[in-house]
Amino acid sequence: MRPIASQLLAQTNVGGRHCNPPAAALLLLLCLGFPPSVAVCPLDCICASDIISCSGRNLSTTPFDLPSYATRLDLSHNVITTLPTDWIPQQFARLATLVLSRNTISQIEVNAFNVTPHLLHLDLSSNQITVLNFSLFTGLNELKELLLYDNQIVLINPGAFSDLHSLQRLYLSGNRLKTFPFGLYFEPGGPRNLTFLDLSYNRLSQVPVQSLLSLTQQGSIYLQENPLVCDCALLALLEYWMWKQYQPLMDFRDGYPCRDDSGTGPICNQQGVSNMPLESQTYQEEPGKWLRVPCPGLASSTQEGLVVFWVTPMTVLNSSTNDPSAHLIVLPNGTLEIQGALIEDSGTYGCVVARQRHYDPYESVEVNVVVGNLSAASASGLTHRSGTEHFNTAFTTLASCVVSIILVLLYLYLTPCRCRESRGGSRGCGGRAILLCSDPREAESGERRSNGKRVAFLEPQAEVSDIGGSKTPAMNLGHVTTEGILKNGSKTV
Repeated sequence: MRPIASQLLAQTNVGGRHCNPPAAALLLLLCLGFPPSVAVCPLDCICASDIISCSGRNLSTTPFDLPSYATRLDLSHNVITTLPTDWIPQQFARLATLVLSRNTISQIEVNAFNVTPHLLHLDLSSNQITVLNFSLFTGLNELKELLLYDNQIVLINPGAFSDLHSLQRLYLSGNRLKTFPFGLYFEPGGPRNLTFLDLSYNRLSQVPVQSLLSLTQQGSIYLQENPLVCDCALLALLEYWMWKQYQPLMDFRDGYPCRDDSGTGPICNQQGVSNMPLESQTYQEEPGKWLRVPCPGLASSTQEGLVVFWVTPMTVLNSSTNDPSAHLIVLPNGTLEIQGALIEDSGTYGCVVARQRHYDPYESVEVNVVVGNLSAASASGLTHRSGTEHFNTAFTTLASCVVSIILVLLYLYLTPCRCRESRGGSRGCGGRAILLCSDPREAESGERRSNGKRVAFLEPQAEVSDIGGSKTPAMNLGHVTTEGILKNGSKTV
C-alpha cells in the first residue's frame, strides 16, 4: 500500500495548489485501512444500474474487472470457446441471469458455476456443446430455467443435471439426441419440479409411451419434428393426447407422425374394437373384493397382441408387462383387474389403446372406480346435505327479518310528511295518526269504524313560532284522549 500512497501523495499538494479530491479520498481510505471497493464498468461493456451488457464485443474471454454487484450479465454474441473454473475472478452473489448465447462454447469445466450460487436463469443456447458431463451444473441449486437449444448435444451422461433441484423449464430443442433423457426424472439429485421439457427437432425414433403417460400428467413435453416410428403404442398415445386436448400436441399437431392425412399410419389389431359411442361409467365395489374394469370400447373377447395402457391415480400399467402378484394388473384382453380393492384405489382410470377413430366431445375413455361402503357414503352425503339445507333456511330467515326491520324503520322515520296548510297560514303535522290493522273494506267504503283493535302513532305536533310571538298548537285534538285511542271502543280519531 505504501507505493500507492506515495503516488497519491505526490499528486496531492498539502498547500492546496494542486489538490485532487478523488485521489485525496482514496488516500484517506488507504490510510484508515479500508481497501478501495469502487466498481468500475469495463470499457467493452455497458453498465446500467445492476445490469451489465458485454454483448457483441468480439470477446474471447470474459472481462477481468467485472463489477460483482450485477444481477444480470449479458455476454452473448461473442467468440468465447471455454468456460474454465475461474472464468470470473470473484463471486457474483447477486447474479440472477447469465446470458452466454451465440458464442462458440464447446467445453465447460466442472464447478464453473460455483461463482454464481444464486443464478435463476442460464442461457447457453446457440453454442457448440456436444456432451453434458457429470456434475456440469454443480452449485446451481436455485436455477429455474436452463436454455440449451441449438447446440450439438448427442449424449447426456448420468448425473449431468444433479444439484438442479429447483429446475422447472429445460430447453433441449435443436440438438442431436437419439434417446429420451430419463435421468431428468428418475436419477437421484435431479430436478424435482420439472414442468416444461422441449425435445423438439432432435433425432428421437422411439419414446417411452408408458413413462410419457405418467410424466405428462405433471407438465408439458414437446416432441414435435422428431423421426418417431409410428406404431400402435405411439398411435394410442397421440390419440389419448388428442382426447385430453394436450397443449404440446394441439399447438404442433402437424409436427407429429400418425396423422390422419399422412396415409402412413399403422394397421393395428381392430378385432374387438367397437365404434359405438364411449360413455363414462362408474364401477363400485366393497373393500377387499376383486374388481374387473373393462376398457371402454373394447369387447371382452379381444385377442391378445393389442397393447393397452391403463392410467391409474397412482401409476401407469401395460398389458404386455404384468406381475401376476401385483395389486393391479391388465389382462390380455385389456381389462383392468384390481385384486383386493382398497379405498385408496378410488379415482379416475383412463384406458389408452389405439382405436383409430375420432372422439366426439361427449365421449370418454375414462371410468370412475369407487371402493367403499356405498350405503354409508350415501347416508353421509344425505346428512351433510340436510345440515346444509337447515343452515341455509336459518340464514335466509334471519336475513329476511333484518331486511323487514330495516324497511319498517325507513318507513317510520324517512317517509315524507304531507301536511295541509292550516287556517292560520302555519304548516304542521300535529295530530296526524297512522292507523294499522284496519279492514280493507272500510278503506274502500270511505268509512272508518272502530270494530277491531287499532294502534295509533301520534306524531309530535309541529309548532310554528315567530320571533317575539307565542306558540299555538297546529291542531286541537279536542275530546280525543289517549285512553280512547288505545282501547277497544267506538271513539273516532
